[in-house]
Amino acid sequence: MTATTGRAGRREWIGLAVLLLPTLVLTMDMGVLFFAVPYISTTLAPSGTEQLWIMDMYSFLLAGLLITMGALGDRIGRRLLLMIGAVGFTGASLLAAYADGAGQLIAARALLGAAGATVMPSTLALIRNMFHEPKQRQIALGAWGGILTAGATLGPVAGGLLLDHFWWGSVFLLAIPVMVLVLLTAPVLLPEYRSPQRGSFDLPGAALSLAAVLPFVYGVKTLAVDGWDPLAAIAVPVGLLFGGAFYWRQRTAAHPLLDLGLFRIRAFSGAISVNTVAMFAMMGFTLFTSQYLQLVKGMSPLTAALWSLVPSVGVGAAVGISSALAGKVRPAVMMASGFLIGAVGFALMTQVGADSPLALILTAAGVLAAGTVGTMTLTAEMVVSAAPAERAGVASATSETAVELGSSLGIALLGAAGAAVYRSRLDGGLPAGVEGEAAHAAQDTLGGAVTVAAQLPGRLGGELLTTARTAFTDGLHVAAVVGLVLAVGASLLAYRLLRHLPASTPAPTPEPAAA
Repeated sequence: MTATTGRAGRREWIGLAVLLLPTLVLTMDMGVLFFAVPYISTTLAPSGTEQLWIMDMYSFLLAGLLITMGALGDRIGRRLLLMIGAVGFTGASLLAAYADGAGQLIAARALLGAAGATVMPSTLALIRNMFHEPKQRQIALGAWGGILTAGATLGPVAGGLLLDHFWWGSVFLLAIPVMVLVLLTAPVLLPEYRSPQRGSFDLPGAALSLAAVLPFVYGVKTLAVDGWDPLAAIAVPVGLLFGGAFYWRQRTAAHPLLDLGLFRIRAFSGAISVNTVAMFAMMGFTLFTSQYLQLVKGMSPLTAALWSLVPSVGVGAAVGISSALAGKVRPAVMMASGFLIGAVGFALMTQVGADSPLALILTAAGVLAAGTVGTMTLTAEMVVSAAPAERAGVASATSETAVELGSSLGIALLGAAGAAVYRSRLDGGLPAGVEGEAAHAAQDTLGGAVTVAAQLPGRLGGELLTTARTAFTDGLHVAAVVGLVLAVGASLLAYRLLRHLPASTPAPTPEPAAA
């Protein structure tokens, strides 16, 4: 079947709804564990590094495999790849739900990431092929982008609702009925598309991309959380070495996974950079906010989840304002302004203490999210418009990779910075009487300190809680300062990279596809 360039009809719009369902699940899965962290800490007793890997493994595998799976979908069919991913995601969700150790949960999260990487590029690529009329495509892309934001917001909420009634593993079962529905409806509602330009599959490039991402991230996180470690110190340069090999492979391969020529298009490279930094900031601090509400303010998962909806008011306003101004104000001005608003949110975060009123952290989170999400509403259409039609598939996969990598790096690096400060504050700073394994658990994570405090006599437990919560907010302050500097720098970078773009960008030409 060959794609036409006419207006989409009823089947395409219903098919869009089918594509948005797995997109929602994948983005929800990024945040669904935020409120489950204290329960996992108590039940599975992971170390600080294992806890970060439980959070991050899904995202890093997803980011590392997106471009690979996007290229694979071009070869075997995007609908087929979507269905394969739905089957894999269902099975991995069951494994994660019933994991009985930290290692098993990390492995299940890795499988979820690999399965998710087959789904995400397929959804956006099929949307591009199904909607060729510029206004319809803009609406479809807007809906897809809105679902990304909604999933990031609803993930912690859904997790909180489930945790208030069920065990922590229930957060993974949420995806199963959605993926089953996709498997039942996709053959009927979604057309199959394969790129007419086949070429050979760059298997060495796929291996090098993973070999670059995983050791580098492992090394950075381990050194930040646990201090000096020979294996971690070696992993960082090894990852960089493989990254250089991946770059060389993409420059010299006849059919590379990633066309490096795209980055010479300033609108494309600017949009990718903005996506990465925005997700780094927003997702990195979502983890701090959720832990603060539960472990510092002592809220239940459900109460914390409901309070976490408050910042979404600012996000909704930012998306509406950005959409209204998109054709009137230059992208450089809008994105630079968004990052400066995010910087104000980071500045407010530096004032949050263990005894601060709840309104302060909610306001800070709302301002931060409004600024960063406001910049991201423009980037999807910019990527589509900037990339030539024949490279639209790899451009979409690269954009998604930037989003996932930014999210993962934000959680990993800002989380590692906060964890390092927390441990340094408690090293030698624990109340007298907290010793041995109890001291080790309290120093490792705030969740561990809360668990230990509950087992100690009243006064001693209270002293430990006060000390640990103060150490946690000290770590939050350091991470906020890092984010503040980054946001200001990103504002300047966005303006410089995108200052040549007018207030409106021409719509892209349709991309033909054949099955």
